[in-house]
Amino acid sequence: MPIRTAQSASSGVFITFEGGEGAGKSTHIAILAHVLERLGHEVLRLREPGGTSVGEALRAVVLDPDREEMCGLSELFVFEASRAQLVSQVIAPALERGAVVLCDRFIDSTTAYQAYGRGIDLDAVRFLNLLACQGTLPARTILM
Repeated sequence: MPIRTAQSASSGVFITFEGGEGAGKSTHIAILAHVLERLGHEVLRLREPGGTSVGEALRAVVLDPDREEMCGLSELFVFEASRAQLVSQVIAPALERGAVVLCDRFIDSTTAYQAYGRGIDLDAVRFLNLLACQGTLPARTILM
């Protein structure tokens, strides 16, 4: 599967923000989006999981406190399913039309939480991340 970054896919730019809870990701995304919009850019602000009707439904599943019994592998698949939908339905089309896409969390969070946190094989997580991304990766990741 060929890897596309925003520069090779189109004139759009894909930037992800990673960091722990309360690190300021959402705040910095809002500030950057505001500046870019004032400069005349189309900006999409997204979060993972979520960003589509399918993704929001999957987000509700993974964040539901009544689902504590969900095993790590099931949780990984939920995140990857949400990501695949977000990339195909929202991110790739936005990049194709030249938009700036700002996303709160992406593959680095999955690697941290599911591989290192849940103990799922790192190579398996990397493979599933790339599969779900369908060749679309961020041009830059901002670590908070």
